[in-house]
This record gives sequence, C-alpha cells and structure tokens, in this order.
Amino acid sequence: MIRLMGIDPGLRFMGWGIIDVDGNRLKHVADGVIATDSGESVPLRLCELHGGLTRLIEHYKPLEAAVEETYVNRNGSSTLKLGYARGVALLTPAHAGLPVAEYGAMTVKRSVVGTGAATKEQVAMMVRRLLPGAAILKADASDALAVAICHAHHRESARHVASGTRMA
Repeated sequence: MIRLMGIDPGLRFMGWGIIDVDGNRLKHVADGVIATDSGESVPLRLCELHGGLTRLIEHYKPLEAAVEETYVNRNGSSTLKLGYARGVALLTPAHAGLPVAEYGAMTVKRSVVGTGAATKEQVAMMVRRLLPGAAILKADASDALAVAICHAHHRESARHVASGTRMA
C-alpha cells in the first residue's frame, strides 16, 4: 500500500487530498483546503501555504505527491499569482523528499471521469463514487483528490509498462 497526496494549487484556496492505494483499490484518508487571507501580502500568503502543506506532509506522511498544472487565463496578474502558489505546491513536497508528478487538467478529468471535457460537478461526483465515505466540502479538495486518483492510475500503468506485465 502507498499513500499519495494530490494538490490543486491556488493562492486563495489550495486544495489537498490524501488517498491510500493498494493495487487497484483506492481509500480516502483526508481532504481539505488551505485558505489564505486575500488582504495579506502575497509573500505572507505563500508562507501560509508552505506551512500548511508542510504540516499535512508531516502528519499524513504521503510517499508521493501530484500537482495539477496551471492553466493560463486572460488575466496575467491572476495567472502569475496562481503560478506562485503552484511553485509552493511543487517545492514543499519535493523539499520533504517526495517524488512529485504533474498532470494537466484534461488528463486528470480523463482519468477520473473518462472525458477531458468533464465539468467540476462531474469530477466531484466521480471522486465521491471512487472514494466512498469522502465528505468533500470544497471543490478545491475534490479537485485535489482527483489529482491523487489520476496519479494512482498513471503510476500503476507505468509500473506495468516498466515490468513488462499486462494490466488486467
């Protein structure tokens, strides 16, 4: 069994999710968001995100992490701030010694729902089906769990390719 952490980067709300993976079985462990105060300076908010992720890693002890890739939008300032948060999401688990994978939003949606055009509601519904008992309160946490599920599927496929075995 391996414990994975999924992270959905955001400066206002950074979603996180922890799952245990045993072969093709997935088990929800925990999820939530790290919220920052938009009235604070960006450097202080980044420190809050880093501290929150560090405490989560120390508490749940995941062995690997996965982070959703940033999309570019029309507002350059918002994209840049999201990039800062994503940098924290990549750096913090790497600094803790965890391997960190990255997945685009369409790859995450395809892995969880079966189509890259899935809505947030469809992703949340499938996350709840794949992880019974998960009482996901925020969309950012649902997205983070979807990233963890995507990583679980991709790492299992990669393991089979590396070993030369066929998947069932």
